[in-house]
Amino acid sequence: MSLLRRKSTPVSDDVPETVEPVEAPSGRAYTPGKGRPTPKRTANSRPRTMSAAPADKKAAKAEMRTKMREERSKAYEGMRRGEEKYLSGRDKGPVRRLVRDLVDSRRNVGSYFLIGALAVLLFSQPQWPAPVRFGANILWLLLIVAILADVFLISRLIRKNVRERFPNAPDKMGGLTFYGVMRSVQFRRMRTPGPRVKIGEKV
Repeated sequence: MSLLRRKSTPVSDDVPETVEPVEAPSGRAYTPGKGRPTPKRTANSRPRTMSAAPADKKAAKAEMRTKMREERSKAYEGMRRGEEKYLSGRDKGPVRRLVRDLVDSRRNVGSYFLIGALAVLLFSQPQWPAPVRFGANILWLLLIVAILADVFLISRLIRKNVRERFPNAPDKMGGLTFYGVMRSVQFRRMRTPGPRVKIGEKV
């Protein structure tokens, strides 16, 4: 019987032992391990790109303020001279320039209206004698009549010249006359843009 038995096959040392499979934990978020610890990232591991701050912030702000002040001064001087690029929309255009020249070339009652109104206010106080107060009232009526007559003359002058020189101007005549009248009541030195013509000069 022993002769019929098969000899058992010797187990070689080179054959690796069977490794039992490890079941993965259930769930979608499972990530297999890398087999090594994750290196920690230090604060200085990634270079940061930052814009260099100005060396002196106060000096930079002061320089900016100086530059803005110079630009404002330049714009104001250009507006006073009547340069087109510095003018506001209300003052731009050849038609408006003509209206300004027409007003600036004559003496306007409106320029003296404020002085006359102050005189009337002063001499109409109760402490003055009755004749003085009566004269102040007369002066006030004369001022009203004079300024109404002057407004009429300015309006007629503007309408006539604009229609002759700019017959196709899109500007409304009412707006142009109002523009001229409002300029006429200002003191000559305070007008902006400044006058380009002298009093009595032909426009």
